[in-house]
Amino acid sequence: MHRYSVVIAGCGERGAWHAHGFKENADRFDLRAVCDRHVDRAAALASRFDVRSAYSDVEAMLAAERPDVFCFCTMPKARLGLVKLGIKHNVKAIALEKPLAIELSEAREIAALCDEASVKLIVSHQQKYGKSWQAVKEIVDRGDVGTVTEIHATARAWSGQQGTHLADYMIWFNDRSPVKWVVGQAIGTKMLDDSHPSPDYVVASLEFENGVRGVIECGALAPHNIPGNAPIGDMGFWTDSSLTVRGTHGFARVVTGGGWQAFTKSSNGKLLQGEGDFDPSQEQPLYIRDLANWLDDGTQRHPCDGSVSLHGFEVINALYLSSLNRRRVDLPIKEIPLHPVLDQLRTYLPDTNEYVAIW
Repeated sequence: MHRYSVVIAGCGERGAWHAHGFKENADRFDLRAVCDRHVDRAAALASRFDVRSAYSDVEAMLAAERPDVFCFCTMPKARLGLVKLGIKHNVKAIALEKPLAIELSEAREIAALCDEASVKLIVSHQQKYGKSWQAVKEIVDRGDVGTVTEIHATARAWSGQQGTHLADYMIWFNDRSPVKWVVGQAIGTKMLDDSHPSPDYVVASLEFENGVRGVIECGALAPHNIPGNAPIGDMGFWTDSSLTVRGTHGFARVVTGGGWQAFTKSSNGKLLQGEGDFDPSQEQPLYIRDLANWLDDGTQRHPCDGSVSLHGFEVINALYLSSLNRRRVDLPIKEIPLHPVLDQLRTYLPDTNEYVAIW
């Protein structure tokens, strides 16, 4: 097995979890350097994970270290430029945080650049590695809910933060069948100014190519799956997301911060239940391990690879476009709108805070 060199840009909380994931796979990865424009933060992360070098300039780090893998954990608006730097310095793989981009045109450019350069691209939709998510996936994959008919995904966090997570997991549970069309609605403008911008609440109905139907909803009016009313910023708020798979013989449901339930054809009339919670210390190393496997063998495509991440991102953008244009949007979206979708939402959505109060 080959051991791959790695550098990380962005030394905040998520950067630390990525560093943990690479260090837990030290037999497969050599974490050589970290970088942050705040040099003290880079130095602190380097010390914490016993990394040799800390930088404040990304290109200087890439030029000096010449890594196989470039991982970055920065805000979405910085994605494209960093991808171009990674490709310029001949990395083999790029691992970045969700979402893939802010606008669809940029997301498509990132995916195309990586394809043209034969750079493997993964996006950190890592919750699927959680124990409760894996338990429900196993139930669905062995056919214990029968033929899947519907997938319903929800998150209390707004779609800029959690939308691509949910779209990705819906596609994952449905054996990567593409989404055929989306009909959506969006309300509220406050979160359009967030670092991960989106309307305050979105809801959509969709259909996959294999006939499975789906519902996705994110934000202020989404259901509360965890008891209580945790405020924005609290872990109970961020982990109040769910996915329910319904089939001809039962259902299986997972809540990121609340375990799982299932009623299946083999449960003998009983409701099955299991514990589970968001645990990056367990999820991130597994996500990173699959990157090593994909680098070793190109046929072992990563579950969070760029193509599925781009499709999930397109689903969310189709939702926005459907709301703006009051029509069904078919996928793939054939024409990129002349004006950025989020700018159009800022222009046309009513400017009101009444929905935010529901949080």
